[in-house]
Amino acid sequence: MNTPATNPADLRVEYKRAALDESDVDADPFRQFSRWFDEAVAAQVPEPNAMTLATADPAGAPSARIVLLKAVDERGLTFYTNYQSRKARELRAGSRAAILFFWPELERQIRIEGAVEKVDSATADAYWTSRPRMSQVGAWASPQSERLPDRAALEARFAQVEARHPGDSVPRPPHWGGYRLVPDAFEFWQGRASRLHDRITYQGEGANWRIGRLAP
Repeated sequence: MNTPATNPADLRVEYKRAALDESDVDADPFRQFSRWFDEAVAAQVPEPNAMTLATADPAGAPSARIVLLKAVDERGLTFYTNYQSRKARELRAGSRAAILFFWPELERQIRIEGAVEKVDSATADAYWTSRPRMSQVGAWASPQSERLPDRAALEARFAQVEARHPGDSVPRPPHWGGYRLVPDAFEFWQGRASRLHDRITYQGEGANWRIGRLAP
């Protein structure tokens, strides 16, 4: 069996940048998220809006992938995808998901869990028009999560779509749109020395949030 030249067990980082206490965080997890997100942007974290989205099929088999956060407000966190993809099929079946942001430059993670709903057509249309033209063409061309015979088949589909829409206007596909994760739980994780990390949680209780601490 081939193994990496570097033993993963030998890779260690001692986290020393910061601490996180219950008294440090905002009473509102959305404001706390915005604070940390802005700090990640200021620190020039590569793609700070990249997040791991975890879903599960009806049998409970999990899957995860990186998607990009495209909007956040008091209603939740929004991302966009093909409604025929694996993630979309699993969201239809289970209607719940978990999100993870990891910003190693700041030694921070944010975990968010909640129900997922589709965004309305007007919201999806508004975001679609902001996308680069080639990304719009790609959304039409890719049968996301389906098997392809080879790369050439995908590129041929792309060329066909581009030929059908020679101008600047590419309509939004009916199978493409947004989802909003509506959180009922947040966890803000700050790396600490000796693996005694700080984990501050928010648990939704009606219109309020209960703040607590978890053992690392």
